[in-house]
Amino acid sequence: MTLPPPLDRHYERFADAIAERLRQFAAPKDERKVFYEFCYCICTPQSKARHAWHVERILREREFFERPFDPTPVLADRTHYIRFHRTKAARLLALRERFGEIVAALNSACDARQLRTWITDNVEGFGMKEASHVLRNLGRLELAILDRHILRHLELLGVIATSEPPRTRLEYEAIESAFSNFASRCSIELQALDLLLWAIEAGEVLK
Repeated sequence: MTLPPPLDRHYERFADAIAERLRQFAAPKDERKVFYEFCYCICTPQSKARHAWHVERILREREFFERPFDPTPVLADRTHYIRFHRTKAARLLALRERFGEIVAALNSACDARQLRTWITDNVEGFGMKEASHVLRNLGRLELAILDRHILRHLELLGVIATSEPPRTRLEYEAIESAFSNFASRCSIELQALDLLLWAIEAGEVLK
């Protein structure tokens, strides 16, 4: 591995946690677990990842998958507030309605990028970043999650010229390619590097 400083020192700190998280992503998941990964990724945009994690846990404990209910109060709770909670609550209910179709798509022979396109075109609340996120959490590790933290680090590392978010699918794919090439030059898996950059921001390895 040839990570540049100070990434090399950070990697020493987080290496075990990153390896464990990657094992969790790759582990087989039943439909219920897949559903809650989608719930989590609906909640994350413009909200704290740990808040989305708490919401996912509460929905799971209250068996939202088996017996859907209005999740608005859960998302609106100030202890784990999710921005745009009404809109996202509606998206969670829509997700449950269409989940059979989503499972069929995930079980198809499509590669990860084809699945990402299908999700962005068919699942409310999922753009390129969110679709990449949920697929990564389901074990498709070849996609990049280009959130603002990652983009800022890529700019600082000289991988991209600006941390401005991509505006189109083609721009997203171009940055993704640059990120992947940088990871290859450093001899590190793309998602291991993603988790490392996130851990530098958060102080822990999240998902």
